[in-house]
Amino acid sequence: MDKLWTKNARMTDEIERFTVGRDREMDLYLAKYDVMGSMAHVTMLESIGLIASEELPVLLDALKTIYRTAERGEFVIEEGVEDVHSQVELMLTRQLGDLGKKIHSGRSRNDQVLVDLKLFIRDQLREIAELTKTLFDELIEKSAQYKHVLMPGYTHLQVAMPSSFGLWFGAYAESLVDDMQYLLAAWRITNRNPLGSAAGYGSSFPLNRQMTTDLLGFDSMDYNVVYAQMGRGKTERNVAFSMASVAGTLAKLAFDACMFNSQNFGFVKLPDDCTTGSSIMPHKKNPDVFELTRAKCNKIQSLPQTVMMIMNNLPCGYFRDLQIIKEVFLPAFDDLKDCLRMAAYIINKIKVNEHLLDNPIYDLMFSVEEVNRLAASGTPFRDAYKQVGLAIEAGNFTPDKDIHHTHEGSIGNLCNDKIQTLMTKILDEFDFSRLDKAIASLTQ
Repeated sequence: MDKLWTKNARMTDEIERFTVGRDREMDLYLAKYDVMGSMAHVTMLESIGLIASEELPVLLDALKTIYRTAERGEFVIEEGVEDVHSQVELMLTRQLGDLGKKIHSGRSRNDQVLVDLKLFIRDQLREIAELTKTLFDELIEKSAQYKHVLMPGYTHLQVAMPSSFGLWFGAYAESLVDDMQYLLAAWRITNRNPLGSAAGYGSSFPLNRQMTTDLLGFDSMDYNVVYAQMGRGKTERNVAFSMASVAGTLAKLAFDACMFNSQNFGFVKLPDDCTTGSSIMPHKKNPDVFELTRAKCNKIQSLPQTVMMIMNNLPCGYFRDLQIIKEVFLPAFDDLKDCLRMAAYIINKIKVNEHLLDNPIYDLMFSVEEVNRLAASGTPFRDAYKQVGLAIEAGNFTPDKDIHHTHEGSIGNLCNDKIQTLMTKILDEFDFSRLDKAIASLTQ
């Protein structure tokens, strides 16, 4: 089948296989966004006289039919068709004849894939933000539920000082607040319109780029057309860093939970349906879901470097190297969303050992509390430290487990309300409702 760029020469099947690569597969992620971008583009073309007023509703009706096909997951890139852009144009020309060929005026596949990617990323970041908030809420709820249950805090994997399950759950909740800041930054970088930059040098047609910016719900456009093309790869790298931030929190949470679930710790009990047994050891309950979460999230944390190495040292302008980024980047969103769902499910059902400190192996973690009591009553701190240390060495230390921490962020003052306020403030800055109105107006 002829390509959009075909003239006289034809490539061999082997060369076509190599150059097309996994694009047909990857472009299915972008199908509905490609159609969405085309709806905005043809609406703009009509406003500048490149499409007749009576032609626009015909094109939009056909595009909306294709859009609904893509939304249902039924969009197919046919054998011999190079990419999603070619497939959409083919479907239009089959239905509308020469009218379907008009939609490419004033754009290139370069800015077409840029806008597809940004629209796709924008939706994915929204889903990740919403799933992150769901996990955050589960962690805050568990932090409040177990705020009075003490647990050992560790340094160097040695029992150190009193902590609490309220602190442990709440710490991961606050970590997600910072991760949400990264997601918001990625959203803002993404939510700028590259359409109209064409192959990276603009167009002699009098395009109305502000119109497509408004129609697609972007905050602004990538103004400089050369920079719009330079954003390919850079956008993916920056988004990958935001995903890696969330993944880093999840991987650490998963490691803690796997360790605390083991018999040697026994701090928590993971839900049975998230563990598996052994083929020969009947007592085993392996924390497979969190182990897989840890591995998937560690893989996601390598994504920014992978993207960076593909795009590194390319001069300005488009290069086919950038096609390979899609293969590592687009599927990563599904992995991260799956991990967020699994983590929220486990945290919701996790059980805490409320009698953990009945075991005397944790008695020594109260030594600092005793030093502080002596210091508060007038004993110089260094003398108090030595006094308690000598009592421990002599086997005479008796812990007082009635502790009182009151400063902000401590065992007795978790500040979860402050953490929740921070999260709400960041989420509000995404302004999803404005986006919903723009897309509904364009596609419905």
